[in-house]
Amino acid sequence: MSEAISRAARVRLMIFDVDGILTDGSLHFGPDGEMLKTFNVLDGQGIKLLQQAGVATAIISARQSAIVLKRASDLGISHVRQGIHDKKTAFLKLLDELQIPAEACGFIGDDVIDLPVLSRVGFAASVPNGHAEVRKRVHHVTTAGGGRGAAREICDFILQAQGKYDQALAEFLS
Repeated sequence: MSEAISRAARVRLMIFDVDGILTDGSLHFGPDGEMLKTFNVLDGQGIKLLQQAGVATAIISARQSAIVLKRASDLGISHVRQGIHDKKTAFLKLLDELQIPAEACGFIGDDVIDLPVLSRVGFAASVPNGHAEVRKRVHHVTTAGGGRGAAREICDFILQAQGKYDQALAEFLS
């Protein structure tokens, strides 16, 4: 068993960055200055499957956006920390709140601001278009890019590592 699979098998809380992970990292602004984001439905279904398998989910993002709160609500992600530039402190507070050790957490991020969390979790992941310094320090790099199914790929990876993938899909195959 690879180290990444072994680490993913222990994940009880999976934390997602937003820009560059749940989105492709592009920032679109409407005519009134509102920020628009595009999310991938495959990612959303993966997050729901992960939750149904008993893995808690959270978001830690440096940007503040009402649309992220809406997306998190739609997906049942109740632990959302936005406008956080000190992601390490937010992460440590979340661990304390949920009483979960860092080694039972996963985090997927794409830029150097994510390194303080990526270096502390049991399972660290990134995307192929993530910053080189991030990619070389994580346990797993997805094939899919941010906003293009990377979160789904990570969710499936964790479910497979935990032996829960077939069960997660069973309701759709009967």
